[in-house]
Amino acid sequence: MGRGKIVIQRIDNSTSRQVTFSKRRKGLIKKAKELAVLCDAEIGLMIFSSTGKLYEYASTSIKSVTERYNTFKEEHQQLTNPESEVKIWRREAEILRQQLQDLQENHRQLMGQQLYGLSVRNLQDLENQLEMSLRGVRMKKEQILRDEIQGLDRKGNHIHQENLELHKKVNLIRQENMQLYKKVHGTTDVTAATRNAFVPYGIHGEKGSKAPIQLQLSQPEQ
Repeated sequence: MGRGKIVIQRIDNSTSRQVTFSKRRKGLIKKAKELAVLCDAEIGLMIFSSTGKLYEYASTSIKSVTERYNTFKEEHQQLTNPESEVKIWRREAEILRQQLQDLQENHRQLMGQQLYGLSVRNLQDLENQLEMSLRGVRMKKEQILRDEIQGLDRKGNHIHQENLELHKKVNLIRQENMQLYKKVHGTTDVTAATRNAFVPYGIHGEKGSKAPIQLQLSQPEQ
């Protein structure tokens, strides 16, 4: 048979009440630990027994939990009060206004304006800040120039490879032309055909030359 439903009311027997308190207190603390771990919740638990003894558990610390609770309670009360809410927004606006003024003043000083009232130490700090900023700008500039140079080098190597491939194709076409000329005119005029078949390449055997290559087939004799 299953257990009967327990009536939720004060236990008169002091011994039974103490035993029930001990068991349920341990179960409550266990559930609080599981909730803190599973749900990443910040939990604070304080229990006073009927004899006045304190039992507590906190996922962080009881002090931080109580401080957070008090802060949240004060902010909640201020937000529910229209006058307090207006004061809060005015204070935030004043803080933002002061930050804007400080940024504007710092910008003018970096531009070399309104330097009156600054001490030698303040001017030295401002100079160091400008040097650090200038150093960062120069490093960025050098990096961009290096990237552009590397890109141009890669493009030049690619063009050089294409030039070599074209040179090979031209030599292959020249050989085919010589063979064709040999078949048409025989072997007696191969030397003359070789001499008159093409205009000089303008490469002169140098790999780095960029002179244009001109190809011209000879006209067959009548």
